[in-house]
Amino acid sequence: MNEQLKQFVIERKMLFWSVEDPTALSLESVVETILNYGNWQDFQILLSIAGQEKVAAIFVKETEAKKIRTNYRPEVKNYFKLYFHKYAR
Repeated sequence: MNEQLKQFVIERKMLFWSVEDPTALSLESVVETILNYGNWQDFQILLSIAGQEKVAAIFVKETEAKKIRTNYRPEVKNYFKLYFHKYAR
């Protein structure tokens, strides 16, 4: 995790309350948490740190894989599926 992403996670530690050391999380876990529980500003900052294409790729990989279960809430999954389809091509 790069320093910018670490600082981002530390500043939003309330979103990662169940994790002992949120700075040790993978980018995939950070993306999932921000999309599920963050606000629009959190999302925009995440895009500026990780890049829209990378965040979109992580989301698509996690939601469109042949998984029976994902941790994305249904309304979040639907919204960001539409969002990334339109803006991350």
